[in-house]
Amino acid sequence: MPNTVTIQQDTLTPELFLQLYTSVGWDAPGIDQVRAALAHSTATFTAYTGDEAVGMVRLIGDGGMSFYIKDFAVVPTAQSQGVGQALLCELERCVRSRIGSGWAVSLELISSQHAVGFYERHGFEARPNAWDGPGMFKMVRA
Repeated sequence: MPNTVTIQQDTLTPELFLQLYTSVGWDAPGIDQVRAALAHSTATFTAYTGDEAVGMVRLIGDGGMSFYIKDFAVVPTAQSQGVGQALLCELERCVRSRIGSGWAVSLELISSQHAVGFYERHGFEARPNAWDGPGMFKMVRA
């Protein structure tokens, strides 16, 4: 029987962020940069199986028209076990709780190549498509 996944909101520490971030092979930013990012996030979510942290995601946004999913990471040994789905479900619940009745908001992200299918199964549309161009980004360095 698979482990039960529990989600905690707004308990993600910079140290745990870095542990989960690097577990998926991403190059880590400095801890001061992580601390600033966490302090300015709309919400953070951490997934646990038992007492082991196995995933995280940050939500950023303007609270009115647009929210953005950032730093969505599930440790490789916990992937394909419902952790990502539990994180996404809790994140969407949070978005719905923050918007006005009748509002529709844009929930956006940039996917890694291997995660496109996961997001499509959860209602996200790949870009480009018939009505929109590709997602884009630019890194700005000091």
